[in-house]
Order: sequence, then structure tokens, then C-alpha cells
Amino acid sequence: MKKILITILFIVLLVAIGGLAYLYLNQRGEMTELIEQMEIEKEELQDEYEDLAIQFDGYQNMDIRNDSLQDLLSKEQQRVQDLLEELRTTKASNARRIAELKKELATVRAVMKDYVRQIDSLNVTNARLTEENEQLTTQNTQLTNTNTQLTTINTQLTETVTRASMLEVTSCTVTMLNKHDRKTRMASQARKLQFNYVIAKNITCTPGMKNLYVRVVAPNGELLGESEDRLFNFENQDIPYTVAQQIEYSGEPYSGLVYWPLESDPIAGFYNVDFFCEGNLIGSFPIQVKK
Repeated sequence: MKKILITILFIVLLVAIGGLAYLYLNQRGEMTELIEQMEIEKEELQDEYEDLAIQFDGYQNMDIRNDSLQDLLSKEQQRVQDLLEELRTTKASNARRIAELKKELATVRAVMKDYVRQIDSLNVTNARLTEENEQLTTQNTQLTNTNTQLTTINTQLTETVTRASMLEVTSCTVTMLNKHDRKTRMASQARKLQFNYVIAKNITCTPGMKNLYVRVVAPNGELLGESEDRLFNFENQDIPYTVAQQIEYSGEPYSGLVYWPLESDPIAGFYNVDFFCEGNLIGSFPIQVKK
């Protein structure tokens, strides 16, 4: 009887040991499977963190033009890097910390979406301002061009009015006079040169007394009557003249005479006669004197 009882107890013990062994092996398999699943989740979470870090890098390279937002992005980027490093060193079996890091990821993503919205809003605003600036620049350029054109037109009009109001000598001839102030064709008898000139009609010119300056250059290039005492201003320079004459101009055609005495026979050839009035060259004529 005692032997039978021992046998039964032995069998029961074997069954119990077998059951415990089965439970252990079953739980171990489930634990291994759970750890493997946790490893997969950790790898997936790590991939998500790395993708998020790459996105932050992309936004950091953008020209955000907002220092406060740039600083916030930098802080969140560093936060993602810190969480990623922690995730890499956290064991897959630490389910609680893995779950916390997963929640942290969702929080960072929400923050990033808000930053992206702000960046997009800034970009739209900057694009609008840039377009407005370009339009203003174009308008300013157009206004500048218009002002330049108006200035040019005004200058041209002023020059036109100035030219229109200038006197103009339309003709000039020379006559040789002898010692009796009579006309002669013989250069050997000439004692004086008489220059006959005509000023055209000009109703736009202010009537009144006018100072007329005449320069006569002989064929040899010598200015007749050149002297330091006989100077007038032309184009901001004092230049010598041959004869000065004051005339009264009424706006109607004016005929005048200018004389130059000769100390010797005149040089044959072409004399250049220039007329100046009120700072302007109003006539230039080559006149031939024959022997």
C-alpha cells in the first residue's frame, strides 16, 4: 500500500513538474514575442523621430526672417535630438518609457505643425510685401523716368525758348573804303573795312539796347584789334573782340555797319566774322577780300 502511495505521489509530482515546465516555456515564448514586438515598435518610433529631425533641419535652412520663431524652432529641434538619443539608449523592454517617448513625439509634432503654420503665414506675408515692394519700385522707376523725361522736355523747351529769343545775324558783307570813305575795289587804296550786317526780325526777343561784339579773324589767323582791354564774356570765359557796338533793337529787322581801320593793305583771302550778343554766338560768316 505504501509503495502504491509513493508511486501515485511520484506520478502526481511528474505531472506537476510537466505542467510547470509547460507554463514556463509558454510564458517564455510569449515574453520573447512581446520583446520582439517592443523592438519593432522602438525601431518604428526611432524612424519617426529621425524623420522629424530631418524636417526640422529643412525648416532651419529656410529664410524665416523671424528671430523669435527661429529660436523656438532651434529649441524644438534640440529637444527632438535629445529624445532621439534617449530612445536609442532605452531598452525595448522598458515599455513605460517607450510609451512616454511616443507621447512626446505626438506633442512635438503638434508644436511643429503650429510652427509650420506660422512659417507659411510669414512666407505669404513676405511674398505679398515683396510683390508690393516690387510694384512700388516699378512705380518709383516709372515716376523717375517720367520726371527725367519732363526735366528733359522742360530743358528742351527752355533751350527752344532761349534760342527763339536770341538775335540772329542773317547776312554780312564787306566793303573796302579808301581814305575818303568811298568804296574801292583796289586793296592798295583801302584804308578801312566796312562790314554790313543784318539782324533778322524776332518778336520773342526783349526789345531794348543790346551790346553787340564782333570778332574779325584775318586770313593769317590773327584777330584784328586783339587787346587785353577789349574782352567780353562768352561761355564763362573772357575772350577778346575786334569791335563792340551798342544797338537799339525793337524786334524788327535791323541793318548795321561795323568799321575797322587799316594800317596797311588788307590781306587777301577769307576773313571770318563772328557776331555775339547777350552771351550767344548769333552769326558767323566767311567773307572774301580780293586784291
